[in-house]
Amino acid sequence: MNRKTLVLPAVAGLLTPVLAACGGSDSGSKGGDAIVVGTTDRFTATSDAPAPLDPAYAYDVGTWNILRQTVQTLMAQPKGEGDPIPDAAESCSFTDSGSERYACKLRDGLKFASGDPVTAKDVKFSIERALRIKSSSGVSSLLNTIDTVETQGDREVIFHLKTADATFPYKLSTPVAGIINPKDYEKDKLRNGFDVDGSGPYSFHADVNGNAITAATFTKNPGYKGAVKVNNDKVELRSFTDADAMGAAIDKGDIDVMTRTMSPAQIQKLDAGSDDKVDLVDMPGLEIRYLAFNTDASSVKSKAVRQAMAQLINRAELVGKVYGTQAEPLYSLVPATLTGHSNSFFNKYGNPSTAKAKDLLTKAGITTPVKLTLHYTTDHYGSATKQEFQILQKQLNNSGLFDASIQGHPWETFRPAEQKGQYDVYGMGWFPDFPDADNFLAPFLDKDNFLGSPYSNTTIQRTLIPQSRREADRLNAAKSLQQIQDTVAEDVPVLPLWQGKQYVAARDDITGVAYALNSSSTLQLWELGRGVSG
Repeated sequence: MNRKTLVLPAVAGLLTPVLAACGGSDSGSKGGDAIVVGTTDRFTATSDAPAPLDPAYAYDVGTWNILRQTVQTLMAQPKGEGDPIPDAAESCSFTDSGSERYACKLRDGLKFASGDPVTAKDVKFSIERALRIKSSSGVSSLLNTIDTVETQGDREVIFHLKTADATFPYKLSTPVAGIINPKDYEKDKLRNGFDVDGSGPYSFHADVNGNAITAATFTKNPGYKGAVKVNNDKVELRSFTDADAMGAAIDKGDIDVMTRTMSPAQIQKLDAGSDDKVDLVDMPGLEIRYLAFNTDASSVKSKAVRQAMAQLINRAELVGKVYGTQAEPLYSLVPATLTGHSNSFFNKYGNPSTAKAKDLLTKAGITTPVKLTLHYTTDHYGSATKQEFQILQKQLNNSGLFDASIQGHPWETFRPAEQKGQYDVYGMGWFPDFPDADNFLAPFLDKDNFLGSPYSNTTIQRTLIPQSRREADRLNAAKSLQQIQDTVAEDVPVLPLWQGKQYVAARDDITGVAYALNSSSTLQLWELGRGVSG
């Protein structure tokens, strides 16, 4: 096993890529067999979520990784890091000093994969459709600063914002802002099933068994005009039941690339192995894990209960026993590598302390042990999730202050139940929509938040989030962002646990692997090519 590390040094709080010991994407060959990529992501359609791939509904890393290959956006996140760049647009910019008017001009001759022209009216239709449908996934909240969308001719689109939003270019790079054809999507109804049509780098076909995708084929769109260079003609994405099955497939040569989610034990084995036909690439990531609370639920309605949990949980022990060097303790919703990060939870609670937790509960008049259930998903964040929750349960119960049980659920039932408020405490992960601190705060704390959480803080929503978004220089937003993080540490509507690295394994004739994922865990299939092994 050859290990290759992508080193991303911090620059101005963000990350700029420096490639180390890995083939560049421009060395990849085209043609030949499809490059086969494995994943443990599951793509299912259910009665609660019948339209998993509709841009107006999809809001998880797996479905977004399908949409980013197929549905084009005005802006795109760059190959490495930095500000978003035009994709379907020829140019985009704020046209006022207050970051409230944003204008884009489409590339000339842009077409959907079907051959239909892409016009400014299609952009307006797509954005307004997502806002009109306002799906239960909460994804439309990314566009909630839009007031009106104006078109001028076939190629110009102007967004008038309700309030200043320096992060708006990033939001136009997310799949909810994907440009879709009105011929394929109704204006006020989600598109059920697994069909996807757009003007992105690839066209898409899904192999479906029952209500789930077993494999997806991405075929190069010869009419694509945009920011990326496509280094292959076809990629197949295969979904596996678990990391072991995926690992067996790459060992046998049935797949060429292995992505999320590999188990911690599997990564350690790959790293220490002697298979010179497979390379393991590790790179910084912005994935976080956290506990979320239904703050209206009787068991955790008291802030003191949530604070006591924050005081007891030993992140270092949790990370050390489950993930080792593959993760780091996290003391804020904002990862440590982003501008605006503050160790707010450590600043407030310090090291784990049963005595301090007991004092919190006693002063609030809470009878102990507090009985509660920690819910987790069995198939969405990797096989180590169960072990993680077993350790959390043990840490809480060993204090004598809690009587905690744990319960696992498949994602297709877990996510709808969480959104309906059926869990008092539950474990979630977050892969950012874009690499800015705002995207680790607003989705959880703003109106119509991603979690459907009843927690609401008017100072955060009306003052601090808008205040931070007015700052085009994100360093100047740090004060507002820190106040938000300090408030979260005080009220504990969510409890951050850890921040992880990300890994890709690939057979050694595959090039471009170092850029197969960006820091937001965006899958960039166009970077992959087939070279020469050895």
